[in-house]
Amino acid sequence: MNSLVVLEEEKLGFVLKRICAQLAEHHGDFSNSVLLGIQPRGVVFARRLHETLQQMYPGIHLPYGDLDVTFFRDDYRKQKMPILPNATRIDFIIENKAVILADDVLYTGRTVRSALDAMLAFGRPEKVELVILVDRSRMRDLPIQADYRGIKVDTHSGERVIVSWKETKGADAVWIEKS
Repeated sequence: MNSLVVLEEEKLGFVLKRICAQLAEHHGDFSNSVLLGIQPRGVVFARRLHETLQQMYPGIHLPYGDLDVTFFRDDYRKQKMPILPNATRIDFIIENKAVILADDVLYTGRTVRSALDAMLAFGRPEKVELVILVDRSRMRDLPIQADYRGIKVDTHSGERVIVSWKETKGADAVWIEKS
């Protein structure tokens, strides 16, 4: 299998800071905003965004939570083996808040659709914005697009976008595996 690195640690750090600056431009002091990371892979990205925002803008209060979408997926009942859900950790209400929904890769849009359904258990948000590290722009099944994105890559269905984080795989990087 061939692979192509599209983001290494230093550039990924710059991308995170750029996204955080854009978020701050649109959300001001974040007093009416919350950040939700989509389980499983979006939570590390969301935590990094949260940490970077706090470093760049000391004193902001931005509630952060992890959202599991397992039982809201449209392919949930089509799995051959039982699926084990991830933890949802949201200890705040999202009613009338600006929700920043974060995931690492936007591909077909189905995970984001599931997240929109799952988060309604915590209230009806004023609005929802989607922040994505990697936008695979050509492969949508649903009309979903990111409000903020780190990078856009053109891939085909035989390729995989892999996001690696220090916290989980020992290094920060994004690459495309070609089959």
